[in-house]
Order: sequence, then structure tokens, then C-alpha cells
Amino acid sequence: MAMASSRHGLPLVLSALLLAVLTLSAQADVKRYQFDIVMSNVSRLCHAKSMVTVNGSYPGPTIYAREGDRVVVRVTNRVEHNVTIHWHGLKQRRNGWADGPAYVTQCPIQGGGGSYTYDFNVTGQRGTLWWHAHVAWLRATVHGAIVVLPERGVPYPFPKPDAEAEIILGEWWHADVEAVEKQGRMLGMAPNMSDAHTINGKPGPLFPCSEKHTYVLQVQWGKTYLLRVINAAVNDELFFSIAGHTMTVVEIDATYTRPLAASTIQLSPGQTTNVLVRAAQRPGRLRSLNSARYPADVPHAVDRHLLYTIGLNIDPCASCLNGSRLAASLNNITFVMPPVALLEAHYGGLRGVFAADFPDRPPARFNYTGVPLTSGLAASLGTRLSKLAYNSSVELVLQDTNLLSVESHPFHLHGYNFFVVGRGLGNFDPAKDPAKYNLVDPPERNTVGVPAGGWAAIRFRADNPGVWFLHCHLEVHTSWGLKMAFLLEDGDGPDESVLPPPKDLPKC
Repeated sequence: MAMASSRHGLPLVLSALLLAVLTLSAQADVKRYQFDIVMSNVSRLCHAKSMVTVNGSYPGPTIYAREGDRVVVRVTNRVEHNVTIHWHGLKQRRNGWADGPAYVTQCPIQGGGGSYTYDFNVTGQRGTLWWHAHVAWLRATVHGAIVVLPERGVPYPFPKPDAEAEIILGEWWHADVEAVEKQGRMLGMAPNMSDAHTINGKPGPLFPCSEKHTYVLQVQWGKTYLLRVINAAVNDELFFSIAGHTMTVVEIDATYTRPLAASTIQLSPGQTTNVLVRAAQRPGRLRSLNSARYPADVPHAVDRHLLYTIGLNIDPCASCLNGSRLAASLNNITFVMPPVALLEAHYGGLRGVFAADFPDRPPARFNYTGVPLTSGLAASLGTRLSKLAYNSSVELVLQDTNLLSVESHPFHLHGYNFFVVGRGLGNFDPAKDPAKYNLVDPPERNTVGVPAGGWAAIRFRADNPGVWFLHCHLEVHTSWGLKMAFLLEDGDGPDESVLPPPKDLPKC
């Protein structure tokens, strides 16, 4: 069959392709940022302290980009603490080197002037995400918003707001948060709670000595505002409402939803929610938009079924004052962080760093949510990963348990979005509960709240090769070992393998 040609002899099909490439290149941009990790004197509630910040601000600077842009952030560490930065919710396709969790995808950026450049593309995502430190509890003060606007010329799938604002919910400690965490670890107990909750770094008006430090958003009557709400708290699930106003949820974890009217929204640590203020929609389930442009590609057939039990444990501790310490586990395994980055060990073929034998199910079945168990609470220790085949479909059921106490847990999966196909109270029933799944338009997230004494089922397609962290986003539980990682094998295609590491990747 003859191919149509232009008068210059170039095939029209090729001309159209080149035009599309040139148009895409013209629209995409490179956003460059410099993050200096420094100590800053900050005063809240009549208490002043020196704390770790980015560029001297608390919260840190907002990253602005459009879908398709390249983002380059050079991080220079000028404090004594080692640090990494995680770009929470960005999928980092084949580029785990830019993901940020310490000893999982990279070694920390050393204090005293060490630097590393995070270089990544924002591909196929738009909405509100956030960034934060991913070493110990530093994210209490080292965090900020990420705003990814749609591609130029692409409108929001909801009424255009008159203005937008980021709302970062957080916590404030009078004491140094690292000292708080260290004290809890020495005592073998839960660390002290924060002294106040904050909005954009400022406590509310109900705390003592808070008059000068309350966040105020100036608005005009009759205008519609898009609020990008982020829960950056270290350990607390938070509720957000605006007195006398109805909000309309339009996005969760940078994924559009069907409009949902709500007077109050609840966010687990790590979650984001975009709301329109003063728009009214009929109430209903929180569901994915599932439109032709933004489909909900929920895996229906499942290649790998996983059940991970969430447990709180008591482990012996010779150095602790009471001879024991609180710990946490998945499938009765308390995760031990390695001395080198897991992704680097996997890519370089280093042996002895981890074992790829994390179990698909707990070692024993029991009444997970019955009367709390208070004996036999020790867990095994290990750096154990779960290996997944490329492009396999995965269902993971996260089951809370009565080990020591039932509790809600927000779980975050790096490198992916997933679909929350089901949630419930009590024990997950594999014979009955899947029949109640929403496989049409379930909410798409990167952080899911597992209810206290209940379960949550998620599904995703394993199509992003590398090592990807799964952990509770309550920092106290993460520090106790409530975490693991997936090792996703390379595929066979040219774009189905982990990219080579950057030249300036920090060394352990």
C-alpha cells in the first residue's frame, strides 16, 4: 500500500509523529531546585529551639511542576545528621535511585556538606503529593508540598477554582524530635506525643501562647478555592473541616475522584486530599473518577495473593531499662535495615545484604482481632524482601491483629499507586469478602488506612522494576520495624529494567 507523502517527500505519518514529539518537548519543562539542609531557630507556643529545616523554612518550599516535566533537586546537607529526601507518591518509573528511603534505594547524604541530585520525570501523574526526609524522625520538620499541575491545555475534571492553597497538617514538639524518639527507644516504650498540631507550621488558636502563630487563609465571599490538604504528621491521623462550609473531595493521593460532598475529611499520615470549598455534591462512596481520560485500570485476575498481618511486639532488650522494648512486625517479622542500600545491593548483585524470601502469609493462623494477646509477643528479625515477577498482578490484604493491641495503621507503598478494592472490620474472610470488592471504580491511592481491628485489600500491577518500600506511615511504628520491601524483577523489554545509578549516588 502506498504511503501518502508531503511535497518534500517526508511521509505525512512521520511528519505528524515529529510534530507530536516537538510539541511534547515544547510543553515539557525542567524545574530546578536547591535544597540546603540547615539548622534554624524556630519559635512556637513561646518555646524556641534549633531544628533541621530545608532552606531555613518550616514547612519547606513547595515543588511546582506540570505533568511531563523533569524535576532536578540538588540537596546539600549542611547539618550533622545524615539525610535523604523521599518524593512521596511519585512513582519514579525505573528510577528508584531518586525515591529516597535511606538504605532501601540509597545511602544517606552525609552531613557536613555532602550532596546528591534527585533527577526524575513526573510522568502520568498530576495533583497533590509531598516530599519529606526519610531518615529517623527528621520528617517532623523536613517536609513540604509537591503540586503537579495538568499538562498545558488540559483542564481539571471539575469546576475551575478561583484560587488554590496548600494546607500542610503537622505536629510540633517543644523538645528535639530525635531526642524524643531516642528516649522512647531507650525506655523500650512509645515516645512522648507531640505538644501541638499545626497548619502550615503554625499551631491553632486553642493552644497556650498561640496568638501570633495561627495560619490564616484570606478568602473572598463567593469564590471557589481548591485546598490541597496534606497530612505530614509523624504519628497522628487527623481530621480536617471548615466551620459552616461543605467541602467537595475531588482528588486523593494525586488521583482524581468522583465528587464527594463532606463536612469533615480524615487523613492518615502521608495521605493527601484535594477539596473544593463551597461546591455542593450529593454524598456517596469515595470512588475513582474512572473516565476515558483517567481510567481505573483495576487488575481483575490476580497472579499473587498476599496476606500480611500487622503486629505490635515485645522483644527482649538487654540495654533497655526494663529489659524489653516495643517492636512491630509484618507476618511476625521485624524488619532490620541493612548497612547498604537495598536497591544498590540488588543492582550490583551484592550477596548477603538481604534475603528474597518474605512469606506471602503469616506463620500461623489465629483469631487476628479477638481478645488482645499479651504473651508470646516476640518477633523474628530479618532483612527479608518479597520478590515479584514483572507485570504480575498483586493483591495484598493488610490485616490488623490483636497482638498487644489493635490499632489503625496508614501503609504507604513507594513507587506505585494502588486500588483500595475492599476494607472491613474483623478478620478478612477469603471465601466471602472478595465478593464485596469494588473492582469498577475503587479509590486509587499510595497510602491506605488499615482500620483498627480490621483489614484493607489493595491491588496493583507490578510494572515498575526495582526495590520498593512498604511501611506504616506512623513514624513510631516504622522505627519499631513495621516495614518491608518488594523486589520487582526486570522485564524483557528495553524499558522494563532499572536505570543505571547516578554518578553522584551517596556511599554508605
